Amino acid sequence: MDDPEVHEETAPAAGESRGGPPYAACVQCQEPTEYPESTRGITLCPVCEWREAERAACSG
Repeated sequence: MDDPEVHEETAPAAGESRGGPPYAACVQCQEPTEYPESTRGITLCPVCEWREAERAACSG
């Protein structure tokens, strides 16, 4: 039995293109987000969005 190849995708650094417009950096960890740089307000990467949702759900 052959093991399937595992490919790890690495996210580009903040400001690098993923084939689309430049993406905004997360305000907490500086990783690239799913939002373009032109997005207003606080931009969070998927990981920080998830953690923020956990904190909000457990806050009472």
